[in-house]
Formats: sequence, structure tokens, C-alpha cells
Amino acid sequence: MHQQAPTGAATPHPVRTLRPVRTLRPVRSLHPVRRPDTQRRHAALAVTAAAVMALTAACGSGGGTNAAPVANDKVQSNSGGSSGYGSGGSGSGADKSQAGGDGYGSSDGSSRPAAQGAPAGTLALRQSPELGPVVTDSKGMTLYRFDKDTAKPPNSACSGACATTWPPVPADDTAAASGMAASALGSVTRADGSKQLTINGWPAYRYAKDTAPGDTKGHGVGGTWNAFAPDGKKATAGPAADVSVFDQPELGKLLVDKEGRTVYRFNKDSAWPMRFGCNGACLDTWKPVAPADKSKLEGVPAKLISTVTRPDGTKQLAVDCWPVYTFSGDKQPGDVKGQGKMGTWFAVSPEGKKITSPATG
Repeated sequence: MHQQAPTGAATPHPVRTLRPVRTLRPVRSLHPVRRPDTQRRHAALAVTAAAVMALTAACGSGGGTNAAPVANDKVQSNSGGSSGYGSGGSGSGADKSQAGGDGYGSSDGSSRPAAQGAPAGTLALRQSPELGPVVTDSKGMTLYRFDKDTAKPPNSACSGACATTWPPVPADDTAAASGMAASALGSVTRADGSKQLTINGWPAYRYAKDTAPGDTKGHGVGGTWNAFAPDGKKATAGPAADVSVFDQPELGKLLVDKEGRTVYRFNKDSAWPMRFGCNGACLDTWKPVAPADKSKLEGVPAKLISTVTRPDGTKQLAVDCWPVYTFSGDKQPGDVKGQGKMGTWFAVSPEGKKITSPATG
């Protein structure tokens, strides 16, 4: 007899046959392993490319150069104030109400007059935004010349009411500004026997309506009165150039920024490849010059002017690839107190070269 399976017992499932597992082939590398000689060849090419890039960007073509600083030598900080630089003062420009037809520009005396008859003291140069550097007395009051006077020989055509509006500057106790030749100063004897200061032969005056240092209200009055330029000529109207040439009596022609300040280059900088030797405390004394607009240059070739990028990311003017700076000890246009400092700082010529010797002739 056949026995039946007990009620409730599980019926066994048929056993499945498993497929054999396939053996995976090793994946071949898409990039072949470089041999040592290939690696060396690629490394050499990379070094060459980096050198080419450094030379190409050394002079700051467009975006400038991100150059690493070099070690500073110790520079004594002289952060003297620069007040008076580039401040043309209030009320600059000609007083049109005084443009009299006779050219004398005499006023009715209603304005508070400038200091009449006061000695000029040590003259100074002040940067006017409209006129460039102009000659002032020691108090900052602008000095003027008159077209109806003569310089050779010196002679004053301003007397009477004219001399009330345009007080003659006494010749006594006057010294030239640092940016003027001492030989430019002289004197002329007026009709009343007094001695009047002359600058390159031209008699010098103040203007009664100039009431604050830096005023140039007398410039252009009557079409015959003009502020003095440092060389005794008429100050030229027009906005100051970003970079221009100044004829300094000791060093000759040198470059100045738009504020009339002498620009210097530093021997411990490097133009090729670009490096900056003035960093940290050095920058308290030597201020990087701001980049220039090449359309606002005067007396310097545009090809010499470029912009470089300092290690901190700021932009700086470069002349013939050299970064340039101003000196905090220079207080007025024509000052060259930074010249030859520590034997490493030098003014820059219009050709972009450092000036190392005094002017000749």
C-alpha cells in the first residue's frame, strides 16, 4: 500500500540549475602610462611655455602683471602731509567781470584786496587743475604778469588805479621755489623808486580779488593778465595731462604726474621680468602712481606708458616697463627731494630712463 503524505506537509520545490558566472576581462586603461623620458619632455615644454608667458606679460599688456614682491630693505617712513598738492583753490579762473577793454582790469576797490606790498618770501609752485603749475608767494597767493609790461628791458606799465587792483610784489626777501631757477628772479625800479620783483624779466603782481590761497581769478582778465608758469611764461589753459614733462632747474626735463609731482623709479624693482621691490612700509613713503590715459600725455611717447598689476591687485603706472612712484617728502611741483635716496631712487626722463646726473648747460 502506498502511504499518503501527512495533511499540511510542504511540497518540495524543484531545484533550479544556476548558470555559470562569466569571468570579466580586465578593463584596459584609456590613457597609456607615460614613460619617464616622455614625462621629462612634457615637463620641459611646460617650463618653456611658462617662461614665454612671463616675458610676454612682463610689461603689463592690458591686464598688467601679477608679480610677486621681492624683499624690502628698510625704508624710513616719511609720511609728511601732502596738503596743497593738486588743490587749485576756490574761485579759479578769470574774473570775467573785470575784463576791461583797456587791458588793465582795474576794479572799483569794492573787493577785499590781497595783501598789498607784503614781501613774497620763498616762492612756491601750486598745481592748478585748469592751468598746471603756477607761481605763488609763500602764502599761496598767485602771482601774475601783464602783457603791457616788457621783460627786455624790465618795465612796469601798471601804476595808479591799476596798481591798486594789481599790487606790485616787492623784490625784497624773495627766494625761488625749488622748481624754479634762482637766476629767474630779479627786480625793476618803479616810478616811485620802489623795487618790484621780476620773474625772467617780467614784473610780478598779485590780484586784489584773489582772497584765498590757490585763487586764480586774475588769469585772463582783460585778455592781458596771466598767472606765471614756473619758467616765467604765461600759465597755459587746459586740463593737466596724466603724465607730462617738467623742466626742473637741477635735473633738467623729467616726468611728473597729473598733480605735477616728480615720478621716480626704484632700482630694486625689475622691469623684465616684472618684480616689485617696494612693498609694505616702503609704500608709506613711496606712493605708486595711478595708471594714465594714453590720450592725456604731454611730452612723453605713448609707447613708453603702460599699466602693471601689483601683488595686492592694484594697478600702477609704468614707464618703459618700470613701475613709478611719487615721494611723500615732495611738497610741491618741481620738488625732487626723493632723488638719489639710498642710491636707489631716481627721477625719470621723458625717454623713460633714470636721471642720475644734474642738468648741464
